[in-house]
Amino acid sequence: MVRKTISDNNEIKKGLYLVSTPIGNLNDVTLRAINILKNSDYILCEDTRTSKILLDNFEIKSKLISNHKFNEKKNLSKILELLKNKSIISLISDAGTPGISDPGTIIVKKCVEQKIDIFPIPGPSSVVSAVSISGFSDKFFFYGFLPEKKKILENDLNSLSKMDTSIVFFVSPKKIKRFAPYLKKNFSGRKIVICREMTKYYEEFIRFKIDEIDTINLDLKGELTVVISEKESQKKVLSILDESDKRVINKMINKLSVKEIVDLISRDKKISKKEIYNYCIKIKNEK
Repeated sequence: MVRKTISDNNEIKKGLYLVSTPIGNLNDVTLRAINILKNSDYILCEDTRTSKILLDNFEIKSKLISNHKFNEKKNLSKILELLKNKSIISLISDAGTPGISDPGTIIVKKCVEQKIDIFPIPGPSSVVSAVSISGFSDKFFFYGFLPEKKKILENDLNSLSKMDTSIVFFVSPKKIKRFAPYLKKNFSGRKIVICREMTKYYEEFIRFKIDEIDTINLDLKGELTVVISEKESQKKVLSILDESDKRVINKMINKLSVKEIVDLISRDKKISKKEIYNYCIKIKNEK
């Protein structure tokens, strides 16, 4: 059976659309995003000058409303009124998905409270793109932009360092050198990849060990997404059975299989399975 991926009903519902836009290359935009933007009564833009580059490229003529972190609260009542009057409004940021370390959360919360329909239009994501090429664990925690204040920065990085997942955050190229000592202090032993200008012409992925950060040229330009690897395994395995373990094995050798003994002992103690297995075979051969 072939499942249809596009509805036969092309009518666009009234409400707020969170439209993901390219993180670099304009061709990253989806066909659905273009369609929604073209059919919007209004488009809320983080920076109208930046957004017009994208909109002009795809001949999108919808009315623009400037909506950034300094005026989004002021805009709120006007936008809610337009939505209640059954307008189709799209919200976009300069790049990526709005509301993720970008303006958008305030209007979304109000729409939820007032039961106004909200629709996500998925697309390019610098976070997911960075994790996908990192080679690190696909279990990850996204932090957002690192904080400016030293105390908050130190406390947050210390908390993040205890998580056994990949860690993703944004950082300005002007601040990466200042943050470097804090990264080394909290994530020693881990690996890092700095993703610069993803999907653009000068796209670059800089990979190294955190402990080498002092030797890396961090005079970088462009948007940076940083991924830190999960913790390296710290499990220490003992290579020698002690006498008490040997006595336990001797008592079980005629009652359990070698595999059962190996599983039982290795589960309770940090002893290599090979060491336990070899001792079991030695006893069996002596009997």
